[in-house]
Amino acid sequence: MKPDTPQTLLVIDDHPLFRKAVLQLVDMAGDFVVVGEASSGTEGLELAQKLQPDMILLDLNMKQMNGIEVLKVIKSWGMDSRVVMLTVSDEASDLVAALRAGADGYLLKEMEPEDLMIKLKEAAAGQVTLTERLTRLLAHSLREDNKPKDPDQAGLTDQESRILDLIAQGKSNKLIARELNIAEGTVKVHVKHLLRKLNLRSRVEAAVWAVDRRRGGTSA
Repeated sequence: MKPDTPQTLLVIDDHPLFRKAVLQLVDMAGDFVVVGEASSGTEGLELAQKLQPDMILLDLNMKQMNGIEVLKVIKSWGMDSRVVMLTVSDEASDLVAALRAGADGYLLKEMEPEDLMIKLKEAAAGQVTLTERLTRLLAHSLREDNKPKDPDQAGLTDQESRILDLIAQGKSNKLIARELNIAEGTVKVHVKHLLRKLNLRSRVEAAVWAVDRRRGGTSA
């Protein structure tokens, strides 16, 4: 659903031609308004702090300060901005590292423009933003490496199980709080507890793992 007012967007990418392409695409779509663009991680952090945008598009591989380092700083500030990685890397290690650092999504630059805009709108609505191929890649990585505990064995409470289901639906802490009629801070505490119990390190991992488990992916 199209928002009443365009969401503000900051683009951090060290490739000027790509930044220009994103700006043109976003301008045509009308769902976002670009309030700033940065050619380096350092410049991006300065603009992020100054502009407090609704969403940040962040490149992964940049000189001097890479996207993961920038992401960690932004998340440490406790900003409300949703951060979506937009990169050429489809390496599982990069994907997992970004999500564990707090990325709200991970998209590839090779995407068709219309698909990219769909995913950005999903992110703006508070949903987890991954392409289907990257979701499969992450699910496989979780099965191979993390081996999360079964929810029953992990001892999730009824509330934690409900929150896990809502996370799997791609809902943000704010939306979960509204649906369960509890404080957003309470949701954050529950999320922290259920991640620890399931041996997972990010809410996006929890979402992908929960969906994958429903499909029988982790029952082997």
